[in-house]
Amino acid sequence: MIAYFSGTGNSRYAARLLARALGDELVEFDPEKSLPRPANGRLVWVFPVYSWGVPPVVEDWINRTDCEDLDHFAVLTCGDDAGLTDRQWRSLVAKRGGRPCSVFTVIMPNVYVLMKGFDVDSEDVTRLKLSRVPARIEDIAQHIQSAETGIDDVVRGRFAWIKSKIIYPWFKRHAMSPLPFHPTDACTGCGSCARNCPMRNIAMADRQPHWGQNCAMCLRCYHQCPSHAVAYANATNKKGRYLCPM
Repeated sequence: MIAYFSGTGNSRYAARLLARALGDELVEFDPEKSLPRPANGRLVWVFPVYSWGVPPVVEDWINRTDCEDLDHFAVLTCGDDAGLTDRQWRSLVAKRGGRPCSVFTVIMPNVYVLMKGFDVDSEDVTRLKLSRVPARIEDIAQHIQSAETGIDDVVRGRFAWIKSKIIYPWFKRHAMSPLPFHPTDACTGCGSCARNCPMRNIAMADRQPHWGQNCAMCLRCYHQCPSHAVAYANATNKKGRYLCPM
């Protein structure tokens, strides 16, 4: 079984390719459901890296899942590097009684835009990254199919310890509030953000979206708005947008 969480489609694309290569069942994240036990005893987690760590929503998903006596693999999608996310994931799975086997990273287009200095990739970089994904997934599928364990085929990047041990905890505590989200004057009240929120966290009232507290910070609402009418305080001014085209 392949379980995936995706905001802008990068992890969904990787998960679909992997499911096709392995012939595994594909299960999308549901905030209200745990995962069924896979018949083949193998569970592959596919999710984006959040500030060099496991997204809190994925951590919660793992903690709601019966992981015991299963072989677990992880495919981490990231814009540049993953820090020590692989070690965090291994610890989470082991605490649930699972067997964390191998972890892999897949470099995908950048999507984070909520801080100064962070923006989506250029069109050329985006095309280049996406062109390399199928071959990377085929390689990962071969390793998983062979049931290889102890592999950390991960791009950790420089200063991985600082990124995952210092920046990531700070990010979770101080940079994940949904309060700054708001619609701009360009909002048409179409409700697309509410319909597509994976957490069902956006409600429409008087043809305006309102964000609740149960936000995954996946930025799907921002990137997919047909009117480019979702903003995060002033942080998203003049920032680009991206949805995986695959």
